[in-house]
Amino acid sequence: MKLLALDTSSIVATAAVLNGEKLMGEYILNHKKTHSQKLMPMLEEILKSCELSPKDIDVFGVAVGPGSFTGLRIGLATIKAMAQALDKPMVGISTLEGLAFNLIYCEKPICPIIDAQRDLVYTGLYQWQNQQLTRIMAEEVIDIHQLMAVFKEKQEKIVFVGDALEKFQGLIQEEMKDLAVFPPAIVTMPRASSIGELARRKAEKAEVSKPAEILPIYMRKSQAEKQWEEKMRNGS
Repeated sequence: MKLLALDTSSIVATAAVLNGEKLMGEYILNHKKTHSQKLMPMLEEILKSCELSPKDIDVFGVAVGPGSFTGLRIGLATIKAMAQALDKPMVGISTLEGLAFNLIYCEKPICPIIDAQRDLVYTGLYQWQNQQLTRIMAEEVIDIHQLMAVFKEKQEKIVFVGDALEKFQGLIQEEMKDLAVFPPAIVTMPRASSIGELARRKAEKAEVSKPAEILPIYMRKSQAEKQWEEKMRNGS
């Protein structure tokens, strides 16, 4: 089974091709170019490098969020169009789950945190159990200070990953002291290979969807939606 995976939920654009459990290739671009500029050339290049064409792909995997609203829309629209045109199934994977999967077989609970603006983060809590990644706390959008209060009650070491560390690592360190673990930055960014492996495992259990059934997970309203609602309330 050949699988093409994509994650555009952050500034990072990443794509990967898997053939069964084998990772054939992975591209990661953490640069200022927009996804609309870099996404299609990246997909074309990785398929070419793997000596494949889109029709050779059996399943498409994609990170469905939470994350950047614009990034998610661009990535989902692109890969859904490919799957739809080829009449191929898709698997949607949580961005948070994908980040946690980067730390494969980690013995401690893993907390991915994604910047949701201001003091808010998208987060969840995961644990490796019997070689399976299990969610042990619901995914949600929460104030970082409230999250710290929850974890301080737990009094156990937790591994943090995700782009919100750029903003909140100092705060987390101050609040949790040596209970907070921060792995190298290279594993805190999204990896399409993680999305791909999670998608492969689901596809092997026939847990696939039609492209039209794959929807983004936003968890909160966009700034544009908030401004529109405020405008409607003010009657202007």
